[in-house]
Amino acid sequence: MEDEGIEEISVRLLGSSGSGGSARRRGSGGGGESWRWVDGSEVDSEEPPSWGFVGDEEGYGGSVRRRLIKRPRRVDSFDVEAMEIANSHGHHHNQDNSLWKTLALAFQTLGVVYGDMGTSPLYVFSDVFSKVPITSDVDVLGTLSLVIYTIALIPLVKYVFVVLKANDNGEGGTFALYSLICRYANVNLLPNRQPADEHISSFKLKLPTPELERALNIKEVLEHKSYLKKLLLLLVLMGTSMIIGDGILTPAISVMSAVSGLQGRIPGFGTDALVVTSIIILIGLFSIQSFGTSKVGFTFAPALALWFFSLGFIGIYNLLKYDITVVRAINPAYIYLFFKKNSTKGWSALGGCVLCITGAEAMFADLGHFSVPSIQIAFTSVVFPCLLLAYMGQAAYLIKHPDSANRIFYESVPDGLFWPVFVIATIAAIIASQAMISASFSCVKQSMALGCFPRLKIIHTSRKLMGQIYIPVLNYFLMVMCIIVVAVFRSTTQIANAYGIAEVGVMIVSTTLVTLVMLLIWQTNLFLALFFPVIFGTIELIYLSAVLSKILEGGWVPLVFASFFLCTMYTWNYGSVLKYHSEVRGKISMDLMLELGSTLGTVRVPGIGLLYNELVQGIPSVLGQFLLDLPAIHSTIVFVCIKYVPIPVVPQEERFLFRRVCPKDYHMFRCIARYGYKDIRKEDHRAFEQLLVESLEKFLRKEAQDLALESSLNDPELDSVSMRSRDDDDVMTGFDDLKTPLMDGQRFEEIGTSRSRPLSMELPASVMIADEDPSLEYELSALREATDSGFTYLLGHGDVRATKNSWFLKKLAINYFYAFLRKNCRGGAATMKVPHMDIIQVGMTYMV
Repeated sequence: MEDEGIEEISVRLLGSSGSGGSARRRGSGGGGESWRWVDGSEVDSEEPPSWGFVGDEEGYGGSVRRRLIKRPRRVDSFDVEAMEIANSHGHHHNQDNSLWKTLALAFQTLGVVYGDMGTSPLYVFSDVFSKVPITSDVDVLGTLSLVIYTIALIPLVKYVFVVLKANDNGEGGTFALYSLICRYANVNLLPNRQPADEHISSFKLKLPTPELERALNIKEVLEHKSYLKKLLLLLVLMGTSMIIGDGILTPAISVMSAVSGLQGRIPGFGTDALVVTSIIILIGLFSIQSFGTSKVGFTFAPALALWFFSLGFIGIYNLLKYDITVVRAINPAYIYLFFKKNSTKGWSALGGCVLCITGAEAMFADLGHFSVPSIQIAFTSVVFPCLLLAYMGQAAYLIKHPDSANRIFYESVPDGLFWPVFVIATIAAIIASQAMISASFSCVKQSMALGCFPRLKIIHTSRKLMGQIYIPVLNYFLMVMCIIVVAVFRSTTQIANAYGIAEVGVMIVSTTLVTLVMLLIWQTNLFLALFFPVIFGTIELIYLSAVLSKILEGGWVPLVFASFFLCTMYTWNYGSVLKYHSEVRGKISMDLMLELGSTLGTVRVPGIGLLYNELVQGIPSVLGQFLLDLPAIHSTIVFVCIKYVPIPVVPQEERFLFRRVCPKDYHMFRCIARYGYKDIRKEDHRAFEQLLVESLEKFLRKEAQDLALESSLNDPELDSVSMRSRDDDDVMTGFDDLKTPLMDGQRFEEIGTSRSRPLSMELPASVMIADEDPSLEYELSALREATDSGFTYLLGHGDVRATKNSWFLKKLAINYFYAFLRKNCRGGAATMKVPHMDIIQVGMTYMV
């Protein structure tokens, strides 16, 4: 079977970790425990200890102590994330499009998006002229011309006018491009795609159209070539790894460049003092991450606005005082003269020139918090002109003082303004670091949602901005790596060599993905679609060749970081794919379920069992293990599958799909809860239980209406078929009869049709009143009785092992690396915030 992906991470978010074995239960008190969010912080439950009876693969045994009847609890008011966060769904389309609103957003972008790019004048020229000594005006003018055209082509033309338009319902970044492609072509490696998902309003699936054969041909090639799917995933993971690498290098180089202004101003402030001061600032920076970044916009925007205007003012001052004729560097002929004069050294200096566009990727990655016009206005009206003036002013100063290249920024500052500019520069460097740290958090969260990163604890620090998150483990990892980089390299020159590789790597990935979007989704003219990668891809490859020449001088650092994260993410995805396919192969057949009868071969006791699994179709094998190990099973069983769809957010009214499993007297149902990669899952377990029961009741009433409609059409065959599950084991077409319950009292729409009947419509009240159906009334009363008896979360803990005849590398990856990640990363019970006394966990071994 082809390895087409897994949604393991989405389900394990609601699972529980621990060692294998038979069923186990841990009680920790009754309803006195509090599972609330205070000021947006996560209240975490304690991980259950790893203990239980040890079983093997073929036989199951052991005993379990359990309380079958629970006291009914008071259900709190529904408090799910989608209702708690204002404008979390479709906020980009509902925003006030007035000029003042756009200008306010543009002002906020200065504090979030442009901090990294805005601090580049601190170190660009000093890095370039550390490789190319200034011997004539051509060196200065050629470098200035390179910087001008690099900023004009990459951030301005590429990102502002092209890449920003390739957003996914207002969301940007590498994973947003990937999800956009996955919607139009089945290229994602998660084998849980459903036709019903395309009915989600956020999908907006319109293309490819049959009129353009090229787009359809590309779609067909991508869908039928497994190696292209894996290559696309590796490309996305590589870009994500580079962004995380930026989260390590940006704070290091920004803070060190700002603090370096003290050298020469304070006697005795040497390299050691520079390193120590930078480390202290970095520790303080990472220590405040737990407070969140909800105030980044209007709090830091004034500081960055003052910084940009300071750059512009200092640039104009230097132009007027020293040499205004440097504006002739707009002539690209100076680039030719620069390379003609310096040849190999000039090529090496390109690694410094690329630093002038550091943070350009943030313009796209942080799009979810703003809008396309706001980012475009801020860059074209403030960032771009101020940066050009800053670089021109530094070039004018270097024409008169070529020996000041090592400390060009602070040397070019007027004497009376040094200390104010130093303070502003330090604040700007910290803000720039904050932006990349937050981007790293967002990338990891999106990777986790798509099953490409091990589970980590995520704390949502804002109730208004869904992108404001904090990941403690990643935060401390970035802090330690930043400190090591500063302590080892001790200068901004070597860090700059490393920084350039990470930046260019992310840009090349974005160019490739946007080109695919242009061909597949936008269906752009072939000439224009190829013109984009030819122009920008060529520029980026030239820069890449220059920065790669510095591998031995610090350029190896981002490659090591990227390789580490790439291996981690791909191994997690690979192991999860194999585990999913193992579960698919081990599904329980419908014939066996029918032989067991409605009692399932055991005793049915009052209560609702929520059996979490990863399958969108079929009966999971973990149910068989529960039936073998437990003396009784709940009267109502709901197979809960948490899946992520390739869209940013799923509207709350379209969150759930319900479906009946087996005949009516079995009281078994399937519930598929769909989330987007930007959705926040922090609902209290009691609120989730209330929501599920309400949705299930509405599903039962809708089903009764459908049956009444069929009866009125005198079609007894359909009536009998609907009593049985269409959940076949071999045919993956049974998704069509999944239904969406009425969530908002208004929308009650059936997502698909069953194979044997068309879309059902709302039944008029004159045809049938659902409450008059005796079987419906009986089933609703049984559901209420089960609800009063309480909920139990049935979780399966799977130990994944490679088969004996597997390749050595596969055994190494699955048995050791993947097993290590599963054992040491976050467990699902804490994420669900479910008391341990409500959890039953059974261990299983999956041979892959």
